[in-house]
Amino acid sequence: MTLLSMTGFGAARAERTLSDGAELSISVEVRTVNHKHLQAKVRLPQGYAALEAVVDKAVRAKLNRGAVQVGVEVARTGGQPSFNVDLSAVERYGELQRSLAERHPELRPIDSVTEMLGLPGVLVHDRSKQSLDLAGEEAGAVLGAVDEALEALLAMRATEGEAMGADVAGAGEEIAALVTRISERMAGAATRHRARLVERVGELAADKSLAEADLAREVALLADRLDISEEITRLDSHLGQLRAVLSGGGPVGRQLDFLAQEFFREANTVGSKCNDADVAHLVVDLKTHVERMREQVQNIE
Repeated sequence: MTLLSMTGFGAARAERTLSDGAELSISVEVRTVNHKHLQAKVRLPQGYAALEAVVDKAVRAKLNRGAVQVGVEVARTGGQPSFNVDLSAVERYGELQRSLAERHPELRPIDSVTEMLGLPGVLVHDRSKQSLDLAGEEAGAVLGAVDEALEALLAMRATEGEAMGADVAGAGEEIAALVTRISERMAGAATRHRARLVERVGELAADKSLAEADLAREVALLADRLDISEEITRLDSHLGQLRAVLSGGGPVGRQLDFLAQEFFREANTVGSKCNDADVAHLVVDLKTHVERMREQVQNIE
């Protein structure tokens, strides 16, 4: 299973002739961006609001994280139209007619329902007054286009996720190489510091004869402060978990984000323990690759 990006776009177009002769032209667009959780916003045309819960369920069945915007447009022509009379418009026309009759009695009044219905804004085609059958062919056509757009979105997210996974894996390889170099360099740190300690103490005392017990105690304390074996072990463990998560794929963004934080925590600890210039430079490189990983995993579902 591949990784999925949280950013993507999918679109679908559909034309459908219904059994009542109506022609449907459907356009669906789905956009997603990063988000800590799954947040879906569905925009449907007038008359199709009943589909909102169904579309939201379809989104949640296919996606796990991200801010999702679903936009649906439907053009319906022909078929059996549904008309509605705007009574407020009729009342306004009546008031206007009475006012004009007082000033201009020569004007012929509107005296039939047919004339009134022919006035602009009185008779409106109102799709919203018609209940939509959620199991019917019209709803099915719209939901089919939504599903097609979601599949296109998933394909794009998978393509981007594959590239992101390769980048995270590359950062993991760089981190592994740096951990090995740091471990090797720090392995001889105590010996190097002992030699420098002997040299400095000898210079200060102008005497090469040092109390071996005192020197051994100081070296032991120094070796304990410089010991990063636990941090190296944890870094190796995190690297193993990283490889396992990447190979498993799926919605693993939160796991990868947690691992990136753990990498950074261990890198900070190693940096605070080392007083070796070469190791300090390696730790800087280590943090750079960890930060590169952390930024990338923010985009993974």
